[in-house]
Amino acid sequence: MKWLLLASVLLTGVAQANTATSLRPLPRQGAATPAPERAVIVEVSASALAPRRSLRPFARGETVVAERQDAVRPNTFGTQLKNAFKKKPKSRPAAKPSKKVSKSLKGSVCGDPSIRGEKISRIPAKIKGCGLDNGVKITEVSGVALTQHAKIDCNTAKALKTWVDKGVKPAVGRRGGGVKSLKIVAHYNCRTRNNQKGAKISEHGRGRALDIAAINLKDGSSMTVLKGWRSKKNGPALKKMHKAACGPFGTVLGPNANRFHQDHFHFDTARYRSGTYCR
Repeated sequence: MKWLLLASVLLTGVAQANTATSLRPLPRQGAATPAPERAVIVEVSASALAPRRSLRPFARGETVVAERQDAVRPNTFGTQLKNAFKKKPKSRPAAKPSKKVSKSLKGSVCGDPSIRGEKISRIPAKIKGCGLDNGVKITEVSGVALTQHAKIDCNTAKALKTWVDKGVKPAVGRRGGGVKSLKIVAHYNCRTRNNQKGAKISEHGRGRALDIAAINLKDGSSMTVLKGWRSKKNGPALKKMHKAACGPFGTVLGPNANRFHQDHFHFDTARYRSGTYCR
């Protein structure tokens, strides 16, 4: 019996000791004993525990593997933008020469499509002071034909074109349908001035001169220097043409110059003159 009493005392002391050390408040006397607490088990998917690198919301039932693949998707836009700056611009092919321009220059000389003719070989001098280097044979200027070709240099050919454009065509206007051709009576010729013995070499002997005797119109009529210079009908127009030549040419001679020029205009591009000599 002593042993039973001792065991009972010991058990009672242990129970009191446990009650003293517990932080949970003791229930009041007479109150209903609360039900024991149950553990709440929350299921967490593996995808929720994975570190998120994308702001895209997870789809229901999405697997961890799919989420990881989306998180490490490469930034292709940044790579493409970077490569675009590395690419060098393609060089443009060299411009091909215009066929239209080359076609318009075909059959022309002196680099001017309105001066028609061909280049000629060098003409050697028969006497000292004559000869023509880099000469051309002109057949048409600004749409106006020459009754015979004229062997001259390009400087004289360009002066002739200027005279036709600014002198002949404006003076004629629409009369007779317009200008058709120029009557050429002299061009390159190795000789002295006015064919006078002992005279200086003419500019004709250097390919720098032209003699023009008439302006032919499209209706078949002609304005001749010999008959028209002093006539009321053609005189004013011929005098305008004569005056317009003073500038493009260095020497301009007509019927008022001397007896040698009663039937033609003499035009030349003499190099030795500082100004224009017009008679």
